[in-house]
Amino acid sequence: MKYCSQCGSDRISQSIPEGDNRLRYVCPDCGTIFYQNPKIVAGCIAEWQGSILLCKRAIDPRLGTWTLPAGFMENKETVQEAAARETEEEASAQILDQKLYMIYNLPHISQVYVMFRGEVKDGFASPGIESLDTAFFDESDIPWGELSFPIITEALQLYFEDRKRGQFLMHTGEIRRTSPESIETTRYAP
Repeated sequence: MKYCSQCGSDRISQSIPEGDNRLRYVCPDCGTIFYQNPKIVAGCIAEWQGSILLCKRAIDPRLGTWTLPAGFMENKETVQEAAARETEEEASAQILDQKLYMIYNLPHISQVYVMFRGEVKDGFASPGIESLDTAFFDESDIPWGELSFPIITEALQLYFEDRKRGQFLMHTGEIRRTSPESIETTRYAP
């Protein structure tokens, strides 16, 4: 951050404001404190007759890889609305019977993933503006080596484990990058 959006000052610096305990961007001229908070990503594990809807990314990061429909929540919408909107934007699909499925923290990138599960209305999906392709995959056909992000792999693994067990639980956990080459996943007890 170089300029204050309140007064235009170019003297923004980082300091711990009085009464706070974290380093923040602060404008010394007008006193504005700029808080930076985690981003919420909302998405959906969308199913049709036992198959899972995946989208092939048309944008970076991870262009050309497969993902569940998900994206950043917008202001003035609920997480349910965000998951439904992202599914519509990425796969032109509508979701029925949306149920909260998992909340995962990704502290190394300051994100929280809120994933739902639901049925695709009429089994219709086609690529949206952020997708090169959409397809329904049976568990045995999931392109595991071509999935976009570790959180997508984790969501699908949990989903298939629950489906085999015959009971869908609400999952929480976290994924941390422990080095440039490795991640650590922690599942909290449902």
